[in-house]
Amino acid sequence: MVSRAILALSLGFIAAGTAGAGPLKDRVAAGETIRIGFDNGVPAAFLGKNGDADGFVNVMTIDVLKKMGYDKIEPVQVEWSGLIPGLQAGRFDIISGGMYILASRCENVEFSDPIYKMGESFLVPKGNPKGLHNYEDLSKSGAIMVTGTGYNSIQAAKDAGVDESKIMDVPGPTEMLAAVQAGRADVAASTEMLISELASKSGGALEATGASKMPKKLFNWGALAFRKEDKDFINDFNAALKQYLGSEEMMKKVAQYGYTKEWLPGDENTKWICANR
Repeated sequence: MVSRAILALSLGFIAAGTAGAGPLKDRVAAGETIRIGFDNGVPAAFLGKNGDADGFVNVMTIDVLKKMGYDKIEPVQVEWSGLIPGLQAGRFDIISGGMYILASRCENVEFSDPIYKMGESFLVPKGNPKGLHNYEDLSKSGAIMVTGTGYNSIQAAKDAGVDESKIMDVPGPTEMLAAVQAGRADVAASTEMLISELASKSGGALEATGASKMPKKLFNWGALAFRKEDKDFINDFNAALKQYLGSEEMMKKVAQYGYTKEWLPGDENTKWICANR
């Protein structure tokens, strides 16, 4: 049974301390729990009503770990900006927040094989009155964009020429939605899945633009992140993941979160993605 989450508002969550920073295989051999860290990213990874790990990435992570023989799993919720620092500090063992594989992140963590592929989208007022479909549109119009702290949308906007003064970064999805609803931002930018989720919570006032007019280079792959010294555990995890990914069992479990066959990662591997993203 997955235990209740240790809630943390920032990097300063103390309860988890810095204990257990050794190799993951040593931890599980000693009978300790595997701690999975994530933020509040619906539908990928979030806390369920009972304080358990919910979301399609958490479901997949827990299923694969159980197939490996590990059922002592503890969820730890932190803000997005605290995920990599928390992993490196040994406060949890795996990042299950659906983090994109990016070259900058590959320098600091070791990613599993990819578990999904995703494009970018904007959250805009209904009818998209300013005609904002991609980051180039933002750059030309001078519109204000909001996104989460540490989200790759920030770099994508800068690469397209969006002035830094036009980029708002906030803690996460709740604040992104509020900024667009209040008119403080013209668009919210993130993944297709998160933006669709936020649009569904707007009561029809906001809509998702979709990824069709975004550059293909903005498609990314998500994976689980581990400490670099846990490569032996990652190899075992990837072997179990290979048997599970795309299976009928998996697809039935993740369907409720909107995961479809179109989200399956395809043939690209983590080494290539690290070099090209």
